Amino acid sequence: MTRLRPELLDELLFGYEKPEDLLGEDGLFKQLKEALVERALGAELSEHLGYEKGDPAGRGSGNSRNGHSGKTVLSDDGELDLISRVTDAVLEEVREWQNRPLDPVYPVVFFDALRVKIRDEGLVRNKAVYLALAITSEGDKEVLGLWIEQTEGAKFWLKVMNELQARGLHDILVAVVDGLAGFPDAIGTVFPRTAVQTCIVHLIRNSMSFVAWKDRRKVMPDLKAVYRAETLEAAAAGLDEFEARWGERYPAVAPAWRRAWEHVAPMFAFPPAIRKMIYTTNALESLHRSLRKIIKTRGSFPSDEAATKLLFLAIRNAGVRWRRPVDWTAAKGQFAILFEDRFPGSAS
Repeated sequence: MTRLRPELLDELLFGYEKPEDLLGEDGLFKQLKEALVERALGAELSEHLGYEKGDPAGRGSGNSRNGHSGKTVLSDDGELDLISRVTDAVLEEVREWQNRPLDPVYPVVFFDALRVKIRDEGLVRNKAVYLALAITSEGDKEVLGLWIEQTEGAKFWLKVMNELQARGLHDILVAVVDGLAGFPDAIGTVFPRTAVQTCIVHLIRNSMSFVAWKDRRKVMPDLKAVYRAETLEAAAAGLDEFEARWGERYPAVAPAWRRAWEHVAPMFAFPPAIRKMIYTTNALESLHRSLRKIIKTRGSFPSDEAATKLLFLAIRNAGVRWRRPVDWTAAKGQFAILFEDRFPGSAS
């Protein structure tokens, strides 16, 4: 009997951390069972009848593809091919999802990338998976898409911006990015009114890479005095104080903040309800953690398509557990006032 390849099992049985997660009321098994069985029945029926659903060859043949059957999906020697067709159907679902129309406006969109090992031309390459996670005008989280590329770069992000625009996105109020050089320009080229905010968590991580372990607990409070300041002026003063205290020992830290200052500053124009939401890509980092769990156990993917299918299933499964930001009600009111007619639902 043909054994299923591990990557197929990963795609079909993905999404749980403990066995009970498969069988719970909202477990992965319940979510995928109907979709997988439906596709499997459809694939088997095509084999049995000799034509695909909608094919003119089926008209007048006496065979009907209407309705559903409760029969068991079995095959003496074609199980692998049948399951492969099922996973191809999943890929078609990915394509539909990736090309679906978007809302015309999103208040906040987080952009970031994580690394995935994928076989390409006989070699295992460390590719970037680009993700865009939006907060809608109702406070819900929505992954706008995922893209796989050899490296993370501003040119590719420009391509992503153009794709999002082509799918109906006309405006982003605040875009939160990871500090990649040229990324703000890529966003501004397509969405010129968007406020681009550097992720403070990424900036802190970069800063800490220059600081000895023994000093990190001492350095962090002084950095917090910068990004948690009440005003932009107080933040600038806090950075001056940080440099006066730590500049001689760690000369690279303060200049790194000054180089990024143009895109650190935007958050200080917002009240706490919004500032707390945008100074970090934690919402996207949470999604990354769930994706890394499945990536970590695989080693590498056999192809871009295999990685895309599995990551899509992971995103879909993670989505049912997302919740609105705690302060969204307050933030929504602030967005409506600050951005006036740009915010969906604002008075004209």
